[in-house]
Amino acid sequence: MKTFKLVSLDIVEEKNDDLTQRRIKLSDGLIINREDDKGRWVVEAYVDRSYEEYFQTIQDNEEELMIQVKITKKSNRPATFLVKVIDNNIIGDYMNVIFMGNIVDRRRENIEKVLKMLMDEGFQGDELLEEFKRRGEEQKG
Repeated sequence: MKTFKLVSLDIVEEKNDDLTQRRIKLSDGLIINREDDKGRWVVEAYVDRSYEEYFQTIQDNEEELMIQVKITKKSNRPATFLVKVIDNNIIGDYMNVIFMGNIVDRRRENIEKVLKMLMDEGFQGDELLEEFKRRGEEQKG
C-alpha cells in the first residue's frame, strides 16, 4: 500500500444538466492506494462537522460519487475517482469521511464530454452512472 496526502477534494455533481464541482473544505486528509486485485483506493477526508448531514445521506443511499482529488500538492493535476462513502465518524467539531473506489484513468475533459453526451441521450441518476461505467468498460476491453 502507498499513502499520500490529500490536499483538495471536489465532488462532481449534476445540476440543471450541467456538471458542477462542490469543493469540500479539508482540514486534513489522506489517500491510500490499496494495491489490491480490484485496484481500489481509500480516501479519508477530515472535514468540519457541518458536512455531517450531506455525507450521511450519501452513505445511507449508497450513492456512487465522482470525486476529483489533488494529491501531495495543490499544483498537481486532479485525479478522478468513482467512490462510495463507506464510513464517517464524528470527532468533536469535525468528522472524517471515508470513501472507497477506483481511479478513473481518463482526463477530466473526456469525462465531462462523455457525461454530457449521456445526459443529452436522456440518462440520469443511477442509469447515467451505470451507462457511464458500461461504456468505460467497453473502451478498456
